[in-house]
Amino acid sequence: MQANNLNWEVQAEFREYLSAVNPEMPKIDVQVFPNTLYGEGATRLIPFDLSDSLKTVYPATTPNLYAGYLRIKATEELTTNFVAASQMFFVIKGSGSTKMDSGMIAWNTGDLITFPAIESAHHQASEDSILFWVNDAPLLKYLGVIPNEKRFEPVLYTQERITQELKKVRALYEGKNPNRIGVLLSNPHFPTTMTLTQTLWSLYNILPKGIVQNPHRHNSIAIDHCVSAGPGSDTYTMIGKDIDEDGHIINPIKAVWSPGSTFITPPGWWHSHHNESNQDAIVLPIQDAGLIMNMQVLDFKMIR
Repeated sequence: MQANNLNWEVQAEFREYLSAVNPEMPKIDVQVFPNTLYGEGATRLIPFDLSDSLKTVYPATTPNLYAGYLRIKATEELTTNFVAASQMFFVIKGSGSTKMDSGMIAWNTGDLITFPAIESAHHQASEDSILFWVNDAPLLKYLGVIPNEKRFEPVLYTQERITQELKKVRALYEGKNPNRIGVLLSNPHFPTTMTLTQTLWSLYNILPKGIVQNPHRHNSIAIDHCVSAGPGSDTYTMIGKDIDEDGHIINPIKAVWSPGSTFITPPGWWHSHHNESNQDAIVLPIQDAGLIMNMQVLDFKMIR
């Protein structure tokens, strides 16, 4: 067989370095996904699909992550078939169970579950239930791959255990005002990054009443879910690209913490958390920091 090199040269491109070294990428903005998205209606998947703005040919919420809500009415079922290396489900409200090839997990309000690469998950609600989910399906789509192994077994983080661990951490800082009071949810299969999965990172972060957590930034994108907050707009996050010489965020965007709602913090943007209410608040950020940290480019910075 004689090689026809002209066929192989068709897609060879050449670009001048200085004009191409820093290409213009799709813009990632602050986005809000309110709790009204799942307030009523049939059992269904409610995805945060930003593929149009991300310019992807597959569903995505961020370049590496896909997220959304599940609404499951009492006694009904919903099957998810995400082709992902790992995924997370947080129970906003309700109770039920999820079946997968390795068994069944029962869940209740406030529980968090992680799954490795599985073929499908069958969710059944014993009462009207809402779940918040995040997975790394867009990363696999971008790479053009499918998982060929399970990196860990399914894990259940119960609300009871999370609350116990959070109380221990609060006791450590009693009478002090640290920038963060929270517990990282981790998996023993990932001792180097100490993350939720090989790609996902999660912090159960409490924002005590009357507290401001100073600005910080990181190169991972955060999908921030508000677990609880006081009424109104007294608990919020200020988000902006830059800070001034005094460490204040320049021209910030305000994302209000509304219980059961979710917002996106873009990569590299500064953000500070504010609780001006008389009630403690909790936020659950899910980030692609498992991947970014493993690449050693997280670049976490904080104003003290």
